[in-house]
Amino acid sequence: MTATPPLFEIDDLQVSVADKQIVNGLTLSLRPGEVHAIMGPNGSGKSTLANSLMGHPRYTVTGGDVHLQGESVVEMSPDERARAGLFLAFQYPTDIPGVSMINFLRRAISARRGEEIPVREFRQVLNEVLGRLQMDEQFVRRYVNDGFSGGEKKRAEILQLGLLQPLVAVMDETDSGLDIDALRIVSEGINTFHSDDNAILLITHYQRILRYVQPDHVHVLIGGRIVESGDASLAERLERDGYEPFMERTTEGVLSS
Repeated sequence: MTATPPLFEIDDLQVSVADKQIVNGLTLSLRPGEVHAIMGPNGSGKSTLANSLMGHPRYTVTGGDVHLQGESVVEMSPDERARAGLFLAFQYPTDIPGVSMINFLRRAISARRGEEIPVREFRQVLNEVLGRLQMDEQFVRRYVNDGFSGGEKKRAEILQLGLLQPLVAVMDETDSGLDIDALRIVSEGINTFHSDDNAILLITHYQRILRYVQPDHVHVLIGGRIVESGDASLAERLERDGYEPFMERTTEGVLSS
């Protein structure tokens, strides 16, 4: 049987920030329907990877390539990447006082489609996603993230995910700052979005979100490169033993657990 071609490919990616190399030759392939988790300690390059994939101007790609459905995105602007089907959930979502969630979301969907979405259709789509996520309509009447709790900000990210329906969702430490109830709600939202047609790259410190969002593959990131890959049991090893056993592997290639 022919293997399903990758939906998203990171090929020998190298990224620097202010002339300091942070990501050092990272290679990874995500196929439709897969959930990949990247785990690593502080300073390992997780957020640099996430932001560089979305085209943040602070991060400079100095080598390698990134392909979405076979097309390189490295030269694309962030908005072009978003329209192509790439999504980034931020670790620290930004407050936008004065801009209502409902207007923000309608503009975002219209930009993703490349044309204005009619008000009636937008309402229908919005209500459907709110229902699936068990969220009250009053939530979208508020200003974007203004006065939101940490959990509400992350739920707003999941709402955007559900509405935009990207091909690949990069979740940058979506579990940070969440209590147990908020973590469960956000995880349920991720699972609601996930399908056989898309892929998720879940970046995290801890195993706890992986108890709700089951990964197909887990990768250990140390020193800006993947030093070991395995199935969900690798996350359990990290929970038990920590990152110390992997700290000496920064010059090695990918290992299978």
